[in-house]
Amino acid sequence: MIHSRRGGSGPVGAGRTTRRGDLPVPAARGPRGSAGTVLRAILDHGPIARSSVARAARLSAASVSGVVASLLECGLVREVPEAAGPPGVGRPHVPVDIDTDGAAVIGVHIAVPRVTVALLDLRGRVVASRWSAHGRRDPSSVLSAIASSVAALRREYGARRRILGLGLAAGGWVDVASGTVVEHSFLGWRDVPAGAVLAEATGLPVRVDSNSRALLKAEQLFGDVARRARESAVHLFVGNVVDVAFAAGGIVHHGPRSAAGAVAHLPVEGCGEACACGRTGCLQAAVSEQALARRALDAGLIDRPDFGALISAAVSGSAGAVAIFEERARLVGRAAGLLLDLFDPEVLVVVEAGANRLPGCLAIVRSEAAAWASAGADAAETVRITSFPDNVLAVAGGAVALDHVYAAPHSC
Repeated sequence: MIHSRRGGSGPVGAGRTTRRGDLPVPAARGPRGSAGTVLRAILDHGPIARSSVARAARLSAASVSGVVASLLECGLVREVPEAAGPPGVGRPHVPVDIDTDGAAVIGVHIAVPRVTVALLDLRGRVVASRWSAHGRRDPSSVLSAIASSVAALRREYGARRRILGLGLAAGGWVDVASGTVVEHSFLGWRDVPAGAVLAEATGLPVRVDSNSRALLKAEQLFGDVARRARESAVHLFVGNVVDVAFAAGGIVHHGPRSAAGAVAHLPVEGCGEACACGRTGCLQAAVSEQALARRALDAGLIDRPDFGALISAAVSGSAGAVAIFEERARLVGRAAGLLLDLFDPEVLVVVEAGANRLPGCLAIVRSEAAAWASAGADAAETVRITSFPDNVLAVAGGAVALDHVYAAPHSC
């Protein structure tokens, strides 16, 4: 489940009420007085008394009381008297927490072979998820199929859940401001107004972002190292598409053209595959899922060019399949070492199937990253796998919508 916390680095989970004495003195950073600030404090520390929210958010008790009342009215938080401590002198404090039973968002992820559509609660936990392979890959067909899947999900859960919005994550070059997939070379898409099309088809507010930026926002909101990720972070996504996101001071960088993070043609030593750009040594050409499946098919390790079949073979112990993932881990680790030098982040999160599923691959990524990073980064501490290994694609789409909920809850 994606609400787990490890190592004390993530937000406090439900279990007991957070008291003021449990909270660190917050840094003077970020906007004050906003409903988003209060909602994020409740996400991080709930169940939590209003007086403790005031300390965490650096707001007056009166301000917090008014904001919490509005969040209760919107159905984003709820009172949890069962989490209150033993009765004492004076007025009892009824803690508040994120309401995970009412409001929800829909997340959509467009991958090269398939679409994933999911329903997520306000803590980013996947309530329901379904995927379907592409019939045709043209934008009209794919977006129409997505709209049908969204409608089916709303019919099933709409009576129990208030849907706040839809988030769409996709590979390639995605323009956040316009909701456009500017270019997705694997799908052959160019200048596709996916956000506007889905908003008209579903009647929901739709927000669109790239794979890595979406998942980095998920790490900042709900991840195992959320607090570190809010300081500075790099996110490396390795699927068919390979892309990167980076953030400093809690802000994910997009760039003036929303093109930040394009590393498909990053030259990495040891990448010998020919790339469609005409060069050799490009990261994506060597480590993409299609490249690995093709390599495994040529070696007779699988009977069809299917990445899922390759994963299954590796997990089942096929030495040849494992070797392919170990070589991929070495190349990904070298790329990670370059990114550590470039950004010097608090944490670098890797989404890569081998590191997620095969015990030795994460160690290889870390070892290579440490060897290739000249700044002497502690790769064992800095390089982490995704916090969402079982639901990574579902979470990606949902995080695009949830990031907006936590930034501007009263707009939902």
